[in-house]
Amino acid sequence: MSERKYFGTDGIRGHVGEGPITPEFMLHLGWAAGQAFKKDGQRNSVLIGKDTRLSGYMFESALEAGLSAAGVDVKLLGPMPTPAIAYLTRTFRASAGIVISASHNPHHDNGIKFFSAAGTKLDDALEAEIERWLDQPIKVCEPNELGKATRIDDAPGRYVEFCKSTVPNEFTLDGLHIVLDCAHGATYHVAPKVFRELGARITVIGAAPDGLNINLNVGSTHLDALKQTVAEKKADLGIAFDGDGDRVLMVDRDGSEVDGDELLYILAYQRQAEGRLKGGVVGTLMTNLGVELALRELGIQFERAKVGDRYVMERLLANNWVVGGEGSGHMVIRDCTSTGDGIVSALQVLLAVRNSGKTLSELRQGMSKLPQKMVNVRVAQRFDPFSRADIVEAVRQAEAGLGDAGRILLRASGTEPLIRVMAEGRDAAEITRVAEELARVVERSNP
Repeated sequence: MSERKYFGTDGIRGHVGEGPITPEFMLHLGWAAGQAFKKDGQRNSVLIGKDTRLSGYMFESALEAGLSAAGVDVKLLGPMPTPAIAYLTRTFRASAGIVISASHNPHHDNGIKFFSAAGTKLDDALEAEIERWLDQPIKVCEPNELGKATRIDDAPGRYVEFCKSTVPNEFTLDGLHIVLDCAHGATYHVAPKVFRELGARITVIGAAPDGLNINLNVGSTHLDALKQTVAEKKADLGIAFDGDGDRVLMVDRDGSEVDGDELLYILAYQRQAEGRLKGGVVGTLMTNLGVELALRELGIQFERAKVGDRYVMERLLANNWVVGGEGSGHMVIRDCTSTGDGIVSALQVLLAVRNSGKTLSELRQGMSKLPQKMVNVRVAQRFDPFSRADIVEAVRQAEAGLGDAGRILLRASGTEPLIRVMAEGRDAAEITRVAEELARVVERSNP
C-alpha cells in the first residue's frame, strides 16, 4: 500500500475540506472510477450509498456528476450500511458500489470505499487503476452517452430481508431483550427492523442522526452508553455498530465488553461443535494471542492476515475457509455475505447463543485474552517504521526480552497519520513498559 497516493487500508479517508476529501477531488474520483469500472459494449451502472454525515450530500452529488461524465449510470441508495451496498451491488448486477463514509471516525471526517461487482473490496490492482485515471484530466463523454441517475427507494427493505435470510427460517429471538446502539449512523433505520422482526424485544439508542452526531459518545468505539442502558433495562445483552455498520461489538448482561476477538472465538467454537466451521479461522496481525491459543486447544487452524477485512477475505478465499475477523469487530462470514457486516455477524453470534443453549457470557469463557498494550504515535506523515534502524534495533531488543512469552507489532495506520505500537504477553506490567518504550523510540524517529 506504500505505493498508493490516495488509497489506504480501507479506501480513501480524511478531514472534510482538506485534500483529498474535497468536492473537486470527488468529482475527479467519480470520473476515474467510472473509467476503471466501465466494460465496453454494455450499459454500466454504479451504486452509491452513504452514512449519515452531513458532508455525504455534497460528495454524493460530486461523485454522481463524475460518473455521469464518464458515461456510467448511477443508482442512489441514500443512507445505508456499508455491507448493504456490497449486497445490493451484487443483486442489481452493477459494475461497482461506492460508499461515502469514514466508518467509526467523527462527523468532520469522510471517505470513500469501493466494492467490486461481486460485492468484495477492491484488490490492489484495481485501486491502482483508479489512481492512474486520477492522473488524467477529466474528458466528458459525448452528450448522448452521459450516465443517468435514479434513486432506489426500496433499498432498506431489500437489505432487511437479506439480513434475515442469513439465519435459518426457524430461528427466533423470542424472549431476548436486546439493546441496539446504532451510533447515530447508517444502521439506524434497518437494524431495529431486523431484530424486531426476528422476535426480539429491543431498546434502541444512537438512532437519531442529525448529520453531526455520528459516533458521538455512542457506537462500537464508545460502549459506555450501551453498558449503562443494558444495566438500566436489565437486558440480556447489548449490540453496538459503528457509523457505517460493518463492525459489531457486544456487551453481556453483566455489562462486560465482548470484543471482535471474543466474537471470532465464539463463532469458531460453536460452528466446530455443529460441524459447520469448514476449515480454519483467519485473524489479523492485531488478533489477541489468546484467540490463537484457544483455537489451538480445539484443534482449529489459525492464520493471521494483514490488518483490514479485505485481507481477511483474501486469506479466507485462498484457504477456502469461512470465518475470519478483527478485534475491532469486523467479522467476515463467507457463507453469509461477501464483506464485513455488523448486523449479519451479530445474528450469527445470536444463532450460536441459541444453538448452544448458553449465554453470551458463558460462550466467551473458553478463551482468555492475554494482556495487550497499544500506543498510537501521531506522526507528521505515515512511514514504514521498519525503515528506521533505531526502531528495528529497539524492536529486536524488546522481542529478545519477551522471548516466547509475547509478541510485538509495529504498523503504520492505513487511515490516519499514526504508527501503531502493540506489545502482547502474559505479564501486563512488562507489556505496558515495552510498548511505551517503543513508542518513545518511534516519536524520536518521527520525521
